[in-house]
Amino acid sequence: MMLNLQFMFFRTRSGYEAAAKHFVASDLDVDVSGRSFVITGANSGIGKATALEIAKRGGMVHMVCRNKDRADEARAHIVEQSKNENVHVHIVDMSSPRGLWEFANSFTQSHSVHVLINNAGCMVNQRESTEDGLEKNFATNTLGTFILTTALIPVLKKSQDPRVITVSSGGMLVQKLNLDDLQFEKGTFDGTMAYAQNKRQQVIMTEVWARQHKEIHFSSMHPGWADTPAVQSSMPDFHAKMKNKLRTEAQGADTAVWLALADAAVQHPSGLFFQDRTPVSTHLPLALTRSSPCEENELMNRLEQLGAQFKPRLTSGL
Repeated sequence: MMLNLQFMFFRTRSGYEAAAKHFVASDLDVDVSGRSFVITGANSGIGKATALEIAKRGGMVHMVCRNKDRADEARAHIVEQSKNENVHVHIVDMSSPRGLWEFANSFTQSHSVHVLINNAGCMVNQRESTEDGLEKNFATNTLGTFILTTALIPVLKKSQDPRVITVSSGGMLVQKLNLDDLQFEKGTFDGTMAYAQNKRQQVIMTEVWARQHKEIHFSSMHPGWADTPAVQSSMPDFHAKMKNKLRTEAQGADTAVWLALADAAVQHPSGLFFQDRTPVSTHLPLALTRSSPCEENELMNRLEQLGAQFKPRLTSGL
């Protein structure tokens, strides 16, 4: 019971406020003019808050969004608040493997990337398939993150101080990697558990990438429970019950911003999972959620094989 209460507290607004007392304010006193940031799902919630904070510090922000009208509206707000015109919209559906490969190929022809922030997420509570026949949560959260990161790794390696941050969730703590049913085709579909499984997969991808690509600093993070449009729409009962205790969007985005900008962030080893600017365990005490290196490599192999099925023949060789 005590562990559950602590678990809940640290994810609320009060938990953030307690942690923030120990933050080093100067960590984010930076000018990142000349650095390029790709942020998925940047038109609302944590993604938009992250984009705004980076734009305020002079960064070139590339908003990767699905809906043009909402993205353009968010861009206008970010430009107005930051006084930074170097904010660009790219319309891409993170659940479309082909679209992601094509975007990455086109984007890297004319842009550098210093930091990739994998923020876009999806929690569909009824099993839904994309036009490619993929389960939508998996296509967006896992395969989409895998493809975009994989496609941008070569250009990231050419940049100074390259970083990849993936916005995961503490929900992954209740899940062990399940290779037997990656797209939730067995049994009764549970959107919340599917999302949590995807978030476990994201943490594992981060850890494996960190071992494979030493030139890039990888990290994943839990934003805590924030009052975002995604939480309101996908978890209405939870939102109604917890509304007064939820973090603001800016509080939820704080660790992603810190990981993207602060010199102190890359003093930590690559591949860690963060909450409130602090590395935390990816497993609860006594929980049987650890996977073997063999299982983790199998996940990556399967994602590589699945992603390759949708990879267009491009002259750039992506």
